[in-house]
Amino acid sequence: MKISKRFLYATEFFSGMAVMAVELGASRLLAPYFSSSQIIWTIIIGTIMIAMALGNVLGGRSADKNPNPDKVYIRILIAGVWIALIPIVGKFVIAGVSLLLALFIKKAFLVVASLLSCLILFVFPLMLLGSVSPALVKFAAKSLEENGRTVGSMSALNTVGSIIGTFLPTFVTIPSVGTSVTFFVFAALLIVIAAFYFAIARGRINKKEAVTTSAAIIVALCCGVGSLFGSFAFWEKDLVYEGESVYNYLKVYEDRNARYFSTNVLFGVQSMQMKNGGLTGGYYDYDLAAPLMAGIKDEERDGDFDVLILGLATGTFATQCLEYYGEMNIEGVEIDGKIVDIAREYFSLPESVKVSVSDGRAYIYSGEGKDKKYDVILVDAYQDITIPPHMSSVEFFRLVGERLKPQGVMALNMNIYSDEDKSINAYLADTVASVFPEVYDVKIGGNRELFASKNPEMITKFESGIEKVEDRALKNSLDRALNAIKEKGGYEGGKLILTDDKAPVELLGIKLVDAMIEEKLEYYREIFRRDGFKGIWDSF
Repeated sequence: MKISKRFLYATEFFSGMAVMAVELGASRLLAPYFSSSQIIWTIIIGTIMIAMALGNVLGGRSADKNPNPDKVYIRILIAGVWIALIPIVGKFVIAGVSLLLALFIKKAFLVVASLLSCLILFVFPLMLLGSVSPALVKFAAKSLEENGRTVGSMSALNTVGSIIGTFLPTFVTIPSVGTSVTFFVFAALLIVIAAFYFAIARGRINKKEAVTTSAAIIVALCCGVGSLFGSFAFWEKDLVYEGESVYNYLKVYEDRNARYFSTNVLFGVQSMQMKNGGLTGGYYDYDLAAPLMAGIKDEERDGDFDVLILGLATGTFATQCLEYYGEMNIEGVEIDGKIVDIAREYFSLPESVKVSVSDGRAYIYSGEGKDKKYDVILVDAYQDITIPPHMSSVEFFRLVGERLKPQGVMALNMNIYSDEDKSINAYLADTVASVFPEVYDVKIGGNRELFASKNPEMITKFESGIEKVEDRALKNSLDRALNAIKEKGGYEGGKLILTDDKAPVELLGIKLVDAMIEEKLEYYREIFRRDGFKGIWDSF
């Protein structure tokens, strides 16, 4: 059967584009449930490479055994329908897989759950797309003399399509219309190619295939409409905002007491705001110790009080500083511009807080913060296992130290807590202690807050500053922090130093997160052992 070579080339181009678009969509689909760490990316890339390899082998064998282009375009059609269904059913597959594994898996839950979810959702359609290239080469090559040129052209077109399929979702479709619609757009491309082949390029119309193609188009259109109304956070009853940016899945939700902001995680909270004002009861309250440690209440203090927040999110700390300590200069650095917009619209971030959309380390190394000195620098850029290696190394903390005034204090939200030797907390604390002679830490909930300075009087200033705090609730909160610090004493640094060259923070973090998950899931395992699946269902 003779088919236009240009059409075969176009098929190769768009199939390569679809593969990369699905890979990027996969990361966003998994992010709200498993985070967007390098570990999750590794699982996605590995799974897709396996699928493509299997597809290449099967496609080549199929083309040799039965060189019929109809089979190739049937596979493209099936892949398109499957991809269109992913955003509709994917979240339920992920939830079901996670719930099932939670009953039986006791180690590496995040890795196993994300891997199995990837295998179920993405291996089959990408294996089908992987089978396209070897078959198209066979159909496009007219003689042995031009095999090399044909293979080269096909590979080049596939690569160019992959490049466009990388940039287009990241910078255009996902930020503007979301992950669900992105899946639908590229699924629709595949279905259109298959439909064009059966209706026009082949030169004849088969009734059975016409019905199949029409059914695929109808299913895809239904998925496209459904993708406009679905929600990743389908368990949330009080969802205020849900969206996506170049960097993150974004969610704002609320209850009767507070409004919360979360990115890329199932249950984590990056910012919160009490509806009636006041303290949050979270780690943000203990961060308010840092301005006192830096001498904001000192009567002899001269000049402006300057605060820098690396990882502003929606500005909980900035808002609280202004509420409890009055006028000061606050700068926030947030890499995601959409989060800044959310901060202004949904969390009433004061206009007096200057915000720069930038990477935190770049800001103090070569950006606007490179020539400034601050009384307090809060590093709040860690999110579960998603810890930027370049903002956890000794080189980074030295840079922070250089940007502090002589009495300045760095506060670090480690985000997760462990007392175990060689945990991520121990590595971070040792690294900070190698730069700052004065290091103190305190546990609050599931977080560990660390305060560091080169000023040996930081705790004395903290204690005297508390006496001048007028708000009773804040004073009580800071008293608890002071007592915890005094009871534990200063941190004695060790040899677990993270560097720009070697900072395995995500591997260290995932061990701790798995331990936390194991502790929480044991409750449901006990219900399952006692009452089975019915007991699990009734517990919700």
